[in-house]
Amino acid sequence: MDRSLAVERILRGVQPHQLLDGLRSALKEHFDAVAVDLLMADYSLAELRRVTVLPYTTDPVPVADTTAGEAFTTQGATFETVEDGIRAHLPVSVRGDRLGVLVVTLPEDQEPPVWAELGRFAEALAHEVFVADRDTDLYVQARRSSRLTLAAEMQWQLLPGRACARPEFALGGQLEPAYAIYGDCFDWSASAHKLSVTLVNGMGDGASAALLTNLAVNALRNARRAGIPLDAQAELADQALYAQHRGQEHVAALLLEFDLATGAIDAVDAGSPRLWRFRDGETERVTFDEQLPLGTFEDTSYTVERLQAAPGDRFVFVSDGVYNSAGPHGELYGDRELSEAIVATADLPAAHVPRAVLAELGEHRGGGPAADDAMVVCLDWFGPNPGADLTVSSA
Repeated sequence: MDRSLAVERILRGVQPHQLLDGLRSALKEHFDAVAVDLLMADYSLAELRRVTVLPYTTDPVPVADTTAGEAFTTQGATFETVEDGIRAHLPVSVRGDRLGVLVVTLPEDQEPPVWAELGRFAEALAHEVFVADRDTDLYVQARRSSRLTLAAEMQWQLLPGRACARPEFALGGQLEPAYAIYGDCFDWSASAHKLSVTLVNGMGDGASAALLTNLAVNALRNARRAGIPLDAQAELADQALYAQHRGQEHVAALLLEFDLATGAIDAVDAGSPRLWRFRDGETERVTFDEQLPLGTFEDTSYTVERLQAAPGDRFVFVSDGVYNSAGPHGELYGDRELSEAIVATADLPAAHVPRAVLAELGEHRGGGPAADDAMVVCLDWFGPNPGADLTVSSA
């Protein structure tokens, strides 16, 4: 049997919690692998943590200034010579969402086709881990450098992922503080013809804010999946929130729908998340008519506004936890600072931008704790892909 087929068959056949054991055994048998490890990116994207049956029992690998971190950041294989041979670090990613790094040590250097073959196994492993998360906590536990708050647990489970890539666009998002978020959230879904992007900020703190955001996101998903227009999606979510809280709690939201064939964008602005556009080297805040946050009053009507994306555009979405963040002397992180951060990260892929902007925000605070959670989402629009006919959806 072809060894690639044999390895992939083992990956598909083992129990979800045994993926690494199965891959380790297969690579030892068919590639003479000396060691095989899986490193998962933690929630803050600052560390890579080894998958073991006992969480917190191994030292993390920093993303910054390490060979494994370079593979994770660049999404390309990196190599180092070790006592046992050659150690390869292979990115473990699925549809643009970076999960971690597969570390494989072979007794001697190999020809490029062998490393390419191992890279395909890393990609296959990413798909298997993505599915396995439904049935085991092993890989989710490995991502934690400390305990999540209950609100953060709820929010991370609500997200579609932290990155997504297709020929027409690339998306990346991040929330901070990663282990104690509560009201901020983002959502996206792509079909053959449309991309929906939603930015949500539920009022309040802790689990109550997370519960509010969960209700809003699921109400919006329910409406979106019913195939109704964007303004009606906002109105149905508004009704769901008002029915539950009678106007005492509300959710700020920005809803967008991209036509993948033309780049036309429908938008409903229902609160505080803001949108910036980077085009031809210039940053510009995109403003809409601000409408009432979802759940404020009964039977609120919402209006759709329209704009046009051009190939090469970058859109950056931020919550009030970004632009209301105060420095050591009370100075707010304003439009100028955010514009400079967008320009400074112009050469980074969309998946890398949110964490880089949030790092700039941390420097603005002087390293002090955040007074509010913060959300940054980056969308690169590459242009229409007329030949695309496959549906990709994140729920």
